[in-house]
Amino acid sequence: MKSNYRLFIGVVAGVLIGAVGNHAIHGQQAKTPPVYVISEADAVTDPAAIKEYGAKVNETLAPFSGHYHFVVRSGKAESLDGDAPPKGIVVIVFDSAEQAHTWYSSPAYAAIKPIRLAAVKGRMFIVDGLAE
Repeated sequence: MKSNYRLFIGVVAGVLIGAVGNHAIHGQQAKTPPVYVISEADAVTDPAAIKEYGAKVNETLAPFSGHYHFVVRSGKAESLDGDAPPKGIVVIVFDSAEQAHTWYSSPAYAAIKPIRLAAVKGRMFIVDGLAE
């Protein structure tokens, strides 16, 4: 009976040690940092068109796990250094650069991209996020 008890205690201790080790290993694994697509608008030349674009762009992001991180469309912006700040900034978050590029090249986005290009003078670019 004592040997069964010792065996049971040994098995439980082994399972607990394994669980703690597994948790520690997973805690050390680095999470892949996000990728940001940033769009800066220096001038909106067609407000109605950009409103149409804004209403359609969200549905193009969903298949690629993209979502708006924040949007600054108006309000007070103050330049601390350099040129005047852009009139608008949009930041979209993706899990990877591959997802961002796939979204940008997708047929759904290709259908509305000309609206943005015609209605806004600015730029769009991809930036790698930092690991936590």
